[in-house]
Amino acid sequence: MSAKAITEATGKDILNRHLNQHGAGAATCRFATVNADTDWSKLSVDHPWLLTTPLVVKPDQLIKRRGKLGLIGVKKSFEQVKQWIGERLNKDQKIGNAVGKLRNFIIEPFVPHTEAEEMYVCIYSHRSADTILFYHLGGVDIGDVDAKAVKLEVPVDSTLSLADVKTTLLKAITDASKKERIAKFIYALYATFADLYFTYLEINPLVVTADHLYILDLAAKLDSTADFICRPKWGEIDYPPPFGRDAYPEEAYIADLDAKSGASLKLTILNRNGRIWTMVAGGGASVIYSDTICDLGGATELANYGEYSGAPSEQQTYEYAKTILNLMTSSPKHPDGKVLITGGGIANFTNVAATFQGIITALREFQPKLVEHNVSIFVRRAGPNYQEGLRRMRDFGGTLGIPLHVFGPETHMTAICGMALGKRPIPQVASVEFSTANFLLPGGQQAQADLKAASEAEGLGSDESDGLATNNHQQQQQSKSNGSNLNFNRKFFSNTTKAIVWGMQQRAVQSMLDFDFICRRDEPSVVAMVYPFTGDHKQKYYWGHKEILIPVYKKMSDAIHKHKEVDVMVNFASLRSAYDSTLEVLEFPQIRTVAIIAEGIPENMTRKLIIEANKKGVAIIGPATVGGVKPGCFKIGNTGGMLDNILHSKLYRPGSVAYVSRSGGMSNELNNIISKATDGVVEGIAIGGDRYPGSTFMDHILRYQSDPETKLIVLLGEVGGTEEYDVCAAVKDGRITKPLVAWCIGTCASMFTSEVQFGHAGSCANSDRETATAKNKALRDAGAYVPDSFDTLGELIHHVYGELVKTGRIVPREEVPPPTVPMDYSWARELGLIRKPASFMTSICDERGQELIYAGMPISEVLNKDVGIGGVISLLWFQRCLPPYVCKFFEMCLMVTADHGPAVSGAHNTIVCARAGKDLVSSVVSGLLTIGDRFGGALDGSARQFSEAYDTNLHPMEFVNKMRKEGKLILGIGHRVKSINNPDVRVKIIKEFVMENFPQCPLLKYALEVEKITTTKKPNLILNVDGVIATAFVDMLRNSGSFTSEEAQEYINVGAINSLFVLGRSIGFIGHYMDQKRLKQGLYRHPWDDISYVIPEQYN
Repeated sequence: MSAKAITEATGKDILNRHLNQHGAGAATCRFATVNADTDWSKLSVDHPWLLTTPLVVKPDQLIKRRGKLGLIGVKKSFEQVKQWIGERLNKDQKIGNAVGKLRNFIIEPFVPHTEAEEMYVCIYSHRSADTILFYHLGGVDIGDVDAKAVKLEVPVDSTLSLADVKTTLLKAITDASKKERIAKFIYALYATFADLYFTYLEINPLVVTADHLYILDLAAKLDSTADFICRPKWGEIDYPPPFGRDAYPEEAYIADLDAKSGASLKLTILNRNGRIWTMVAGGGASVIYSDTICDLGGATELANYGEYSGAPSEQQTYEYAKTILNLMTSSPKHPDGKVLITGGGIANFTNVAATFQGIITALREFQPKLVEHNVSIFVRRAGPNYQEGLRRMRDFGGTLGIPLHVFGPETHMTAICGMALGKRPIPQVASVEFSTANFLLPGGQQAQADLKAASEAEGLGSDESDGLATNNHQQQQQSKSNGSNLNFNRKFFSNTTKAIVWGMQQRAVQSMLDFDFICRRDEPSVVAMVYPFTGDHKQKYYWGHKEILIPVYKKMSDAIHKHKEVDVMVNFASLRSAYDSTLEVLEFPQIRTVAIIAEGIPENMTRKLIIEANKKGVAIIGPATVGGVKPGCFKIGNTGGMLDNILHSKLYRPGSVAYVSRSGGMSNELNNIISKATDGVVEGIAIGGDRYPGSTFMDHILRYQSDPETKLIVLLGEVGGTEEYDVCAAVKDGRITKPLVAWCIGTCASMFTSEVQFGHAGSCANSDRETATAKNKALRDAGAYVPDSFDTLGELIHHVYGELVKTGRIVPREEVPPPTVPMDYSWARELGLIRKPASFMTSICDERGQELIYAGMPISEVLNKDVGIGGVISLLWFQRCLPPYVCKFFEMCLMVTADHGPAVSGAHNTIVCARAGKDLVSSVVSGLLTIGDRFGGALDGSARQFSEAYDTNLHPMEFVNKMRKEGKLILGIGHRVKSINNPDVRVKIIKEFVMENFPQCPLLKYALEVEKITTTKKPNLILNVDGVIATAFVDMLRNSGSFTSEEAQEYINVGAINSLFVLGRSIGFIGHYMDQKRLKQGLYRHPWDDISYVIPEQYN
């Protein structure tokens, strides 16, 4: 939703800070807000006027006509206000059909005035202009404002003048001074309205006394999508729920997820204790599911409205599903059990298997509670990778312990609603699909043809004529008033259409090219891409079996000038940059059509784009759309989904039916419905879900009316806006003569006790005329074919199509099998169609799921359990959680081996590299490369020598003698500086810790016995750090109880013990690097006097 209501307090706070900057001359709005947590003593200190002036008090919860409802207290003292609020706070209040608790109040000073000083001002935005209403007699008894008020239209992208305000709005104000003051106020109010992206701003009354202008009551809405522009001016905005519906923390949590995601996640809790819960994919689909549930009598039991769409990740879907399941299972049990409807249309680009995996994870987590609440689950979904998604869901359903019914695109989208509510039988065997991914399976083409022939033999499409006009000449005529814009008289797309794509949307571009290929186009439709964040280059794509290169330009002008044949731009820019990038492309006359995919573009920007595009004769599809498709010719971006759906819906060749829809997701469902009910789609456009789409229903329907290839038109409208009434008028006055099947979704809205904003920004009725029910009636009365519900839309389309075939106005298209397209390797692998040996194997870490996993332990658990660096080492090096004393031992080893001064070879190398200007990685690696038997790398050798001697039962003296006889050093014995008289403190610390904490340490004790012998020969032949760590490490492997003897020996053999020194000393090397950089040391050159030059004699 874009236009969101704000509280009166929020609106007045914004006006206080900005209105008078435009010269309004209004008095500052003084107010105090009160709720259940208010400290009255502190409130009176913060607002001392509360104790000295008469007060007005009223609820501040988006309640209209508070005065008429007796919800305003006037001329009260502070104590009386406290009493007035106390009598109403947290008490139920019925307003219309809504029942809610009064929780928030606003207190203001009473302004003495007469009725003659009360006036009415309202500003609201619509598609082409902002309307200012003014009436010189405002207040509670104003009555029908639309009939009484004077109107002034301010066209989009134009300015308001004081003269316009005076001459148009203020005719009834005779006092010249007062007229001037009011004119300046309205002028400033409009400037604030436009500057701060208000969509609605009503003041009733505006009190105009001899000295001041006071804003008494205020109602306002902001364009919430403009937050990225206006937040510095707005501040933090809290959008309250409509009266009668409490704000739930779960709703806030999903809203926060939505704000942080490129996907769309929505949740509205309608009835916390309801038994029917929904988890629906797609903005349009979510409305249709709610409609169907209400039509079937489930309105009072419908617990929530919501949607997830726009390719949410597995983790995001898990969080969304978990929230729904927690709500569902934390409310009281229902005697009839509960149902969860997990539905959706046919996705365009969302990976169904990935989102289903998130849902399955949540279901597994809540399985006991689902059983306890006797929940039944009904699933219907299709789209990319849906076969794998449905398979996973079916397989999981067998282990869940509750009924879980799974269906795909063979089942009508809303059929599961009837099943869930017991109104429709549940089929035991699902229909078989004949295609998967990009391939038609053997026999599939003929099987589909046989199914269609069988259905026709059963009598489908043989209904009697239902008053359908049969005058072919009348069907073909074209009205001279064929559109609001001459630009819409042309065909948008053909099989030679060429497009530029703005944005690095590789998957969408490949999808367009694959569509081109199966449509047997001669050349790809995408000839170039524009992406300002990289330099000019070429990007590789597939054209059927071969690879091609498509140029990517940094500048739009370069792409346009080098590709003169282009007349379409598909704009994937984000909501922040879509406006500027579209304005830029409108400067190039060769571009005739622009599709804007982004959702959430501020409404003022969209309206300006529409005006500019109309001036240039450019058609805009969107914003907030998936695009459109011209079967056999061209498709926009991800429209139509994967190739399996394009094959199912026969979009590779034209049919006879054209449709226009707001919803992008539902456009795919319409492709499916129309392909089953008729000979297919000839063109389909999703105009977008925002309040002001760039092109309207009428723009496209009049194109279809003019197109001889279009025989039947389908309109899928929705609640909100009035565009459908233009269609009604055109049907009545003969501009539309072709059969029109229409349905407006959102009929459930009238059944809810409080206002619900559906998934699309434009799907909210602001009057009875904007409801879906009223629109459907108007369309039916005008002569359109309107089904009883979306459930029967396909049947009605089939009926009307059958009549057109019977009368000869449609000759069904002959089926031509499309060429096959090679499947991408990555997608084939995801579908499980192929296998190949992996290039790498790993058993320690997995980053693919909901969160990073270390050897089976989620990273959140690693942090919550505070296992420390030692615990991470145990997981990643040894694939298990080792005892705390082992982890502590690891950490001690890292600390004592971290550094041993700048003179040792590793540190020396690191310092020399750092001073030579090398980077951190190069410098540290140069130090690490010195680690070996002579420096630091003696741990593994020491472990092998001592363990072999101990395991062969050599007495320590025998071991020493054996090594001396073989002329080998005992690794781990000896130190250049330390001795028996000057012991190494590091060795002492580790030795004492091991002796005290390890269950057994026989090898360390053996090494200490060896030390006793070697130090009698020379005092510096002590057990050094390498030796004590190596022997203790072996003792840990053998005696901690965490490893088998074979595992322990394997770790010794693979050199694992050296890893502690390598990791520890890396810390010191990094320290030396940073130290040299900090000290700004120059290039190191070794001094001559420290080099002995030994020249061969013959050259001396």
